[in-house]
Amino acid sequence: MPYGKYKNRDLIDLPEYYVVWYYNKGFPKGKLGEMLQTVYELKLNGLEDLIRNIKRQFPK
Repeated sequence: MPYGKYKNRDLIDLPEYYVVWYYNKGFPKGKLGEMLQTVYELKLNGLEDLIRNIKRQFPK
């Protein structure tokens, strides 16, 4: 996340309530909004472990 309370946190690691808040409020325009929408869909469908497994296999 590039700003705010969760600055420098990976989007997949944002709390679910925060992503749902963005869903209800409206995602920002641009690339960040697209990525947040994807994270919302992943969390909604219980697929965030897919991303966490990728992060474990390919650390920064």
